[in-house]
Amino acid sequence: MLFSRKAAQVPDAVERRDSPRLDKVFRVYLEGERGMGLGIARNISEGGMFVETRAPQPIGSQVRITFPSDGGEMTCLAEVRYVCHLLGRTPASERGPLALRGMGVRFLYFEADEAGIADAH
Repeated sequence: MLFSRKAAQVPDAVERRDSPRLDKVFRVYLEGERGMGLGIARNISEGGMFVETRAPQPIGSQVRITFPSDGGEMTCLAEVRYVCHLLGRTPASERGPLALRGMGVRFLYFEADEAGIADAH
C-alpha cells in the first residue's frame, strides 16, 4: 500500500481571504437585471459580501445594492461572483428543511451621495 489512511486525509483549509470580515446581519435592497428585491447582507468585508436572497442574480451580472440606515442610504454597484442554493435537513420534530439561497458579490464602487454633496456646498 503506497498511501496510508492518515496520509489520504484532506489537509486543513487554507484561509484565502485578504481582509477581515464583519459578521453583522442587515437588510439591503437589490436591483439587477432580474428586477428588484430584498436581501440580507452577511459576512461583509472591504471587497464584497454575501447576500441572502430568494432570487439571486446571474453570475457575472451587476447588481445595485442599497444599504438603508437612519442616517441616510449608501449605494454601491457590485458584480455577482457566485450563487449558492443550500438545502439542509433538520430533525423530524422540527419544521422541515433549512434552505439558504444567495450570492457572493464583489464591490465595484460606491455611488456618491448627491444630497450629501449638495449640503456640503
